[in-house]
Amino acid sequence: MHDLVIRNGFVVDGTGSAGVVADVAADGDRIVAVGPSLGPGRRELDASGLVVSPGWVDIHTHYDGQVTWDPVVAPSSVNGVTSIAMGNCGVGFAPAAADRHDWLIGLLEGVEDIPGTALAEGLPWDWESFPEYLDAVDRRPHTVDIGAHVPHAALRAYVMGDRGADHTVVPTADEIAAMRRLVGEAMDAGALGFATSRTAIHRTGRGEYVGTMTATAEELIGIAGVLTDLGRGVVQLVSDLYLTEDDGLAEREIALLRRIAREVRRPMSFTVEQVDAVADRWRTMLAVIDGLCAEGLDVKGQVAPRPIGLLLGLSGSTNPFVHTPTYRRIAGLPLDERVAAMRDPGVRERIVAEHPQRVPAGLTGFVLTGFERMFPLGDPPDYEPTPDGSVAARAARAGADVTEFAYDLLLASEGRDLLYMPLNNYAAGNLDEVREMMTAPNVVFGLSDGGAHCNFICDASFPTTAVAHWCRDRVRGERLPLEHVVHHQTQRPARHVGWHDRGVVAPGHLADLIVFDLGTLQLRPPRLVADLPAGGTRLLQEADGYRWTVKSGTVTFEDGTWTGATPGRVVRGERPAPVR
Repeated sequence: MHDLVIRNGFVVDGTGSAGVVADVAADGDRIVAVGPSLGPGRRELDASGLVVSPGWVDIHTHYDGQVTWDPVVAPSSVNGVTSIAMGNCGVGFAPAAADRHDWLIGLLEGVEDIPGTALAEGLPWDWESFPEYLDAVDRRPHTVDIGAHVPHAALRAYVMGDRGADHTVVPTADEIAAMRRLVGEAMDAGALGFATSRTAIHRTGRGEYVGTMTATAEELIGIAGVLTDLGRGVVQLVSDLYLTEDDGLAEREIALLRRIAREVRRPMSFTVEQVDAVADRWRTMLAVIDGLCAEGLDVKGQVAPRPIGLLLGLSGSTNPFVHTPTYRRIAGLPLDERVAAMRDPGVRERIVAEHPQRVPAGLTGFVLTGFERMFPLGDPPDYEPTPDGSVAARAARAGADVTEFAYDLLLASEGRDLLYMPLNNYAAGNLDEVREMMTAPNVVFGLSDGGAHCNFICDASFPTTAVAHWCRDRVRGERLPLEHVVHHQTQRPARHVGWHDRGVVAPGHLADLIVFDLGTLQLRPPRLVADLPAGGTRLLQEADGYRWTVKSGTVTFEDGTWTGATPGRVVRGERPAPVR
């Protein structure tokens, strides 16, 4: 008798093959059989009319702090994810000298918008080295499997002290050798690889550029070269290449990426997004990747299945009125009291009058005033809104002042409604170019940033959007086959980071499985919850339609509710494919 049998599901196995109706049997943590009319199980799940696929594999998260206090690892886990990779973009909490704890907290607070007070109270700091950090995470229970990169920014600070936080400081040869040695020790303990950041948008909590932003080729290759020596591990990075308007900088970044790929010769991935200012740069980036792959190198562009969008509202950390003096005076009130205050006609008049004053330049100013790019998020959320649904267009149709119209929208539903502002991947006002990215030959789905941007972005729900929107709901262009999306969220990312034991529904693979209803799979609007340490808040987005999530043969979620099971473990390094 099998431990678990999932009966009569439409099995989409993760390889890209078309789905078939079959049973899936698991014993212990492994799948042992897939086929019709399998033998009985101690527990049986009726998947008739439902899809059975591997659990989602999210290789771009920032749960580095959250996993030290939270066993659930939501929102990813409640969106069907069973394996995560963290330490991305070169930021994390190990290695960590005792006198660098506050600095590391400020780094993650700035770069990834994780509340510093929550990190200060929640992080137990029962580690110093990266191997000790992996052990500390592994001692704690989790619903998902967890892998981690060695973060370059933490590494520089550990080896170089204050000098490591300054991106203009070039490390000595001895310091590069020390960082290389520490990465080697981390790899021996089970690190996935080495991650770094080269973008000016990553700043510390004090507004300083991260120390890795302008790291030289000698530093990067000197450190990552240990992966070449070991014959294992991956490189992950984010660069200003996708967003800079400086063509010279773009060419220098391309040259650097090519050099890293050619000299380190390990799987590498980097962020590919579209920004309005250089709306076709992503095409250049994918062409560079295709060229490197043609040389026999393993390079992938990490792409997202929807826009990278801000969530603006009274319940989040920002809204179009946060800069006005009158709003600032009431900003610290509880939501219900703030809403009541904002409904006062005098308060409304003052905030609306102050809105066009003191608007900062650049992106911040656009976020405060770009009403043509703001949309009511809706329920269910609409991540491909039409231009005529913008706040500006709605106000024009109503014959209303756009600022007053936006003000009133924020007060709807007692201040809990959100406005959605798609910043990246939406230059044309639709997702046609995102579809091109998602179907390019050398990409991997990623960039969810699960665990980060706690109060104004909630993209850990990317995997659910990828299925519900692209395989069923899209009306503004071509959809995608279910087997394509499943493959890009399971076997493909798992294989890229060396996890060959998961991401496929086949005998010998981990019994990481999700059972969902394609007809009803649907995201709920994000909601603000105060469940971080020190009462910190974050946006949590749940979904309907996930019937069961199975991690290593154990049911962890049923109809979106956690069962209390915590079969997740730290995934140490590469995992071999099952012997067939």
